[in-house]
Amino acid sequence: MGLRERKKQATRTALSWAAIRLIVERGYDGVLVEDIATEAGVSARTFNNYFSSKAEAVASRHLDRCLQVAEALRDRPAGEPLWEAITQAVLAQFEQTAQVTAAPLPRDTQAWAAGLRLMTAVPAIKAETLRASADAETALAAAVAARTGTDPEADLYPKLVAAAVMAANTVTFKHFVGIGGRPAELRAMLIGALDQLAAGLPEPPR
Repeated sequence: MGLRERKKQATRTALSWAAIRLIVERGYDGVLVEDIATEAGVSARTFNNYFSSKAEAVASRHLDRCLQVAEALRDRPAGEPLWEAITQAVLAQFEQTAQVTAAPLPRDTQAWAAGLRLMTAVPAIKAETLRASADAETALAAAVAARTGTDPEADLYPKLVAAAVMAANTVTFKHFVGIGGRPAELRAMLIGALDQLAAGLPEPPR
């Protein structure tokens, strides 16, 4: 990625994080595009060059993370087992997210979790997140297909794997927000979910 592309990605990331932070703190209707732009240090016109709405700005963080997983999967060693490669690609995404986050999360994790629950329940954000997930699933299926020598259009396998990984991401995040988990716990939760998928989802011991 060239310098121009890196700067554009940095601006996109800053805007998305600003949207998330402000909406979690104030609620969706309490935040204007101008507020997000100011928080990110750019103009409202710049915001509109990147996103068509507040909801799209929020959902772009989810999309970008998932696209980073697909990209990282393509870069994993060829001989590495698929699910190990997927897990390592997810870990790389968490490390990259930590590096680009513009500001630390608040110490009041309970208030943050409550704000996340309200934010993710906003219909516009739910719709944009579903759209982003569909785009990310397509990219991930293509990466799986390239790794396994399958056809992402004709074969079911890469689509199943991609859908399973996306489902693990969605379910884990909802569980994390629902229990008011601490930010550091999300990584371990997702890796645990992927481990269960890799093992074939064995029935829990009773």
